[in-house]
Amino acid sequence: MDKTSTHLLRRRDWLRLAAGGAGLAALGGAGTLLGARSAQASDYRALVCIYLFGGNDGFNVLVPTDSARHEQYRSARGVLALPKSALLPLGRSTYGLHPAMESLLPAWSARRLAPIINVGPLAAPLTKAQYLAEPDDSPLIPPSLFSHSDQQRAWESASTDPMARTGWGARTCELLGTGSPVISVGGTSRFGTGDGAMALALPGPGGGFAAMGLRPDEVVYPGNQKRQLAVDALYAEGQGRDLAEAFARMQREAFDTSGRLEALVAGKPGDGTVPAAIDRAFAGLIDGDTLSTPLAAQLYQIAKLIAGRRQLQGDRHIYFASLTGFDTHAAQVLAGDATQGAHAGLVRQLADALAAFDNAMQGLGMGRQVTAFTHSDFGRTLVPNQSGGSDHGWGNIQLVMGGSVQGGATYGRYPELVPGGPDDVGVAEWERHGRWIPTSSVDQFAATLLEWFGASDSQIDNILPNLKAFGRDRSLGFMA
Repeated sequence: MDKTSTHLLRRRDWLRLAAGGAGLAALGGAGTLLGARSAQASDYRALVCIYLFGGNDGFNVLVPTDSARHEQYRSARGVLALPKSALLPLGRSTYGLHPAMESLLPAWSARRLAPIINVGPLAAPLTKAQYLAEPDDSPLIPPSLFSHSDQQRAWESASTDPMARTGWGARTCELLGTGSPVISVGGTSRFGTGDGAMALALPGPGGGFAAMGLRPDEVVYPGNQKRQLAVDALYAEGQGRDLAEAFARMQREAFDTSGRLEALVAGKPGDGTVPAAIDRAFAGLIDGDTLSTPLAAQLYQIAKLIAGRRQLQGDRHIYFASLTGFDTHAAQVLAGDATQGAHAGLVRQLADALAAFDNAMQGLGMGRQVTAFTHSDFGRTLVPNQSGGSDHGWGNIQLVMGGSVQGGATYGRYPELVPGGPDDVGVAEWERHGRWIPTSSVDQFAATLLEWFGASDSQIDNILPNLKAFGRDRSLGFMA
């Protein structure tokens, strides 16, 4: 605000001191979309993105169980290989889950879980021959492959443009007028960054945010009522400048949003405000009045928000949660026991939280109206490194869960588990590590979810402008 009056700046500074400017900034811009569509339970749908930061080793999440491929896998994976006998069989499929993910088996059996195989950022369908024939700066090759920040950008934006600013979640909210921006309980991300609004960032269960403490009915501070009236009067004044008026409007909307959501956000296990179906579903992950893992706390909070969706307003919501720690370059498994170690702990946390969330949605009668899915920077190398870990790869396996998922089946083509083979970018012996060229794109993955979410083909094309590069293969077919 280069030319905003000193008077406005003084009032804004005072408000920061009175109410916490950082909290208001996080809410500012959210209110511009809230209330755009009326909440109708029968038509309600929600997408829940769970980002696994660091690059999950998806090919140790879903492993072939047929003898020939498992032997290829075992031979190449070395110390990281999961024994065939330890894998959790997935019905009649020729795949098994990591043994730490047993809590997902009921969702698989109920056909609410589907692994999507070898997905990653692509500018267009790409073979190894094309990859090798193209120069490094070819538009067919996503830039800065194997880089955390660049591949996070590619997944969250659904774009191989290294300058992409917005996320596909935010673009969906803006184009569809969902009634809310992306709602994040997992920190800030490009996924929820749009042209007109940032994600609505909320704390975990029991947390307070934004303008709490200024409400007249609170007695934490003497004079709260006078403070609230003063703040309301400041932002009700005509500002005289378009930019200043826009700021004041955003703050008024932020206070409104805070007032509507604060009690919903603050609810925690056992306090009587949370639907019993949610507490029952998460019972195994509740310790006193808190959740036992960070991801469980985030998905518990999202479950509460879905149950209280009328307070959020709107009939389409997109959520963002996250789990960190997947950059497993060292000590990925315990020496002598590949079923244990850092990665096993992470995927157990993921599976347990996802299973509890799925049970909560079933208990609320919202199973078919909510779909959760994972994102991650990239897959890991098939071949282990010298530190008992894996390095940065490309294509990966993602999980999709919900009552509208055509689960109990896998989607996509598993790569040939041959280092230096037709699916590995490596040619020379030193680079044959099993970095798989994706056979399905982030665009197709997102388009499949957006079609279920209610977006038209033309809207999807606007949200995912690169989707046209994949011709008629727009959908991966995993949603009913």
